[in-house]
Amino acid sequence: MTRPDPRKSAALSAALSGAVDLGALKARADAARQRAAAPPPAAGGGGAAGGPSPWVLDVTEATFQSVVERSLEIPVVVELTASWSPEAGQLSPVLEKAARAGGGAWLLARVDLDASPRIGQAFGVQSVPTVVAVAAGQPVGAFEGPLPEADFAQWIDRLLDALRDRLPGIRAAEAARTGEPVEEPEDERFTAAEDAFERGDFAAAEAAYEAILAVEPGNAEAKAALAQVRFTARAEGLSPDAVAKADANPDDLDAQLAAADVELATQDVEQAFKRLVDTVRRVFGEDRDKVREHLVGLFELFPPDDERVAKARRNLASALY
Repeated sequence: MTRPDPRKSAALSAALSGAVDLGALKARADAARQRAAAPPPAAGGGGAAGGPSPWVLDVTEATFQSVVERSLEIPVVVELTASWSPEAGQLSPVLEKAARAGGGAWLLARVDLDASPRIGQAFGVQSVPTVVAVAAGQPVGAFEGPLPEADFAQWIDRLLDALRDRLPGIRAAEAARTGEPVEEPEDERFTAAEDAFERGDFAAAEAAYEAILAVEPGNAEAKAALAQVRFTARAEGLSPDAVAKADANPDDLDAQLAAADVELATQDVEQAFKRLVDTVRRVFGEDRDKVREHLVGLFELFPPDDERVAKARRNLASALY
């Protein structure tokens, strides 16, 4: 057989997705490691092709769990082979050459079924050679028999294209090979929030950032963005004469908060902070808490190491205690 029958490959992949019990295989591998104290798999695929490669491994039942773990970052192409098979002898050099050329975008894991028959049983192997692609711990593609170099190149390219957005190691390896920086995939949650902000739908943007923080309370980017959204929403409704009104009515708490927002929006940052610290000194109880919370919210609009924020924090602490 010179090329895989697409119908047969699809059927094999579907069958494997339900047949391979990687959890059971892991348990056997763990037990085998404990019994034999086997070392981690060493790089294989040396020989005349250019010496050992970190992307070509010979694995056994005792070390196969490492394949599952590696598949969380990059696809692992498992070559299930045997020394007595002439077809396997034809395919193996093709896979090894491609793995070397891949530069770490995927890993070739070779399994000698004579030495590790349980791996073949787990994959339900019916003929040798059989090739199974594993990603995120699950089989995602397979074919049987030898394959010309050009056909395998197409097969692996399709696999990488399908998995590139799911497995971060693919892009990292490709970028390292070309010298290009790795682009972080966009976070759809932030994209939705930013789109709402740009539309002027501040309520939707606020809700989107709050949803992120409900799942990731420590997400600094979401915290800063939420503070920005809340401030912008307030600032749009401010009166141009807010500062004058606050100066004329020093006991009007809401007027002081609005004036501080206007001063901050017009880049009079230190005066905005001073106004609220002075207000904290004059009020008590719930009013003091209200002003303090407003001021702390303004602090979140700036980097933590901003000297104006550091100074205002010191002044606030002095006013409170």
